[in-house]
Amino acid sequence: MFLSNRSILRGAMLLASASAVVSAAAAPAKPAPEKPAFRDLNHNGKRDAYENPALGIDQRVNDLIRQMTLEEKVALMLHGTLQAEGGRGIGAGKAYDKAAARELLARGVNSFITRLGPDPQTFAQENNAVQQLAEATRLGIPATISTDPRNHFAVTAGASSATGGFSQWPETLGMAAIGDEALVERFGRLVAAEYRAVGIQMALSPQADLYTEPRWPRGVATFGADPATVSRLAGAYVRGFQGSAKGLVKTGVATVVKHWVGYGAEPEGFDGHNYYGRTARLDNESFAQHVAAFDGALAAKSAGVMPTYVIAQGVTIDGKLVPQVGAGFSKPMIEGLLRGTRKFGGIVISDWAITNTCVEQCMAPTAEKPQGFAIAMPWGVENLPEEDRYAMGANAGIDQFGGVDNPAPLLAAVKAGKVPLARVDQAARRVLRLKFELGLFDNPYVDAAAAAGKVGNAATQAEADKAQRAAQVLLENKGGLLPLAAARKVWLSGVSPQAATEAGMIVVDRPELADVAIVRVATPHEMLHPNHFFGSRQHEGRLDFRADDEATTTVTVAASKVPTIVAVDLDRPAVVTLLKDKATALYGLFGASDAVLLDLVTGKAKSKGKLPFELPSSAKAVEDQHPGRPDDSADPLYRRGDGIVLP
Repeated sequence: MFLSNRSILRGAMLLASASAVVSAAAAPAKPAPEKPAFRDLNHNGKRDAYENPALGIDQRVNDLIRQMTLEEKVALMLHGTLQAEGGRGIGAGKAYDKAAARELLARGVNSFITRLGPDPQTFAQENNAVQQLAEATRLGIPATISTDPRNHFAVTAGASSATGGFSQWPETLGMAAIGDEALVERFGRLVAAEYRAVGIQMALSPQADLYTEPRWPRGVATFGADPATVSRLAGAYVRGFQGSAKGLVKTGVATVVKHWVGYGAEPEGFDGHNYYGRTARLDNESFAQHVAAFDGALAAKSAGVMPTYVIAQGVTIDGKLVPQVGAGFSKPMIEGLLRGTRKFGGIVISDWAITNTCVEQCMAPTAEKPQGFAIAMPWGVENLPEEDRYAMGANAGIDQFGGVDNPAPLLAAVKAGKVPLARVDQAARRVLRLKFELGLFDNPYVDAAAAAGKVGNAATQAEADKAQRAAQVLLENKGGLLPLAAARKVWLSGVSPQAATEAGMIVVDRPELADVAIVRVATPHEMLHPNHFFGSRQHEGRLDFRADDEATTTVTVAASKVPTIVAVDLDRPAVVTLLKDKATALYGLFGASDAVLLDLVTGKAKSKGKLPFELPSSAKAVEDQHPGRPDDSADPLYRRGDGIVLP
């Protein structure tokens, strides 16, 4: 068991306290020893420069770097996972495995993603416990705790987390449908306050990926298909979370804009988390649009950038074909385009598990041997030894490797001369600087009792609900059906009867008894790769409603009896051609509760959204479009920007 001098001291203090209770009647009380007036992080009884908040960050970083061993510097270059009690894999649960956290901190790893999902007070207590363990290490370097998005409706393992009491907003696509920079910045500030209240200081977001291949399952967390809109809103997101238009402030949340660059251009929409989705198809013209989508976030000085998994095919930089490796291993992509051309000066964090070995079970899992937790994304460098993958990534410009917690392979690469010591120092300085900028060396703890009042409170949720109402897109309103008068008889499919009753409607059990039908359906999808960890969790395949689909049949039956309102959850751009003629009113939804949908239907609220991407007219149009070019299908049924706003 790892015990620091601080832990031993605390144990001695507890024993002394117990002894004092026993002898209190026999001896006069002695005054408690004075505590240092500073956080003695290295437990040496004196204030070192890095412990002094009155000094500049550069001076504090220099002092700390001077005291660090090579092993400790290398460990700073890993961004691990805080495991849950009794769990394994991605760390989902209600409490941390403290022994596992202590072991990681003892290795020198002190940056982590959290996928915990307890109530806010418990969450804050758990993160405080991690900071206590960090304080007990040799140098007391505080933990940086990051998270994937947790304030939206869509939840996919490895990409987003359940809300866990956090305010619930429309999807990022819904924010794009509204198109209001001020709203996105306001969202960022409110959500950042929730994060900091529970002890999270880093957002692994926003996605500034350009959503160009409509079958891609990660597009729901983007700002859509228009480079200018993505740039504008991603910049607002960064300003909101980080607290300033000039970069990160101490009370803000560091953003890591992702995924640099071209992730949204994957043929057939197959995602880069999977071996079968390891490439993106672009050309120089479309690639320039994907790059431009990041301009706003970079201008707002996002603290971090995360390179994409995928291999960009068909792209040249400075007249040379980019290396056919994932962007995390590509020096032209990171040191050249990002740092050189785009002048990015923050931290570069790799996407998760790019240095892991993709074994046969990872590349080609079967029903008998599914992928499970054999997760790895070393695309283009699969045949390199693990040590060389770390070296290639570090030399390309990676400052932290995500999703790994064993420093040994990177340390071996450094000791073998494959990674210069200057590169290690450079990365370590960037990691430490960010911790200082966040104020973690001065106080990493949060008020757990206050967390419940700050996370998901009524005032914040009221703003989130207002955004949900605004974000939805009305595409058809034939005959002026909407808004409905109150107390109408309704037949429902996919909508909560309780929500309808609370909205003042009378719910009936057959369409022919109703005045109107309301049918809510999901965008079609298929499970094409059930044996892959991510493929089994992602929405892949077709987008078109077909005649024999249950959703189409339900709409057809209802529409034959009464006027029918159809609401389609557009996590991807559905082909709604078969529904359009049958629906009297048609909504595209981008993250809305049933209550919000019914508020729109009854006129208690008005949707303001415009489509953030086009809706193709057929499956063939989807298949024929270029995956790297925005809004590229022939004769779309609805164009980007379409949407009816009722008077």
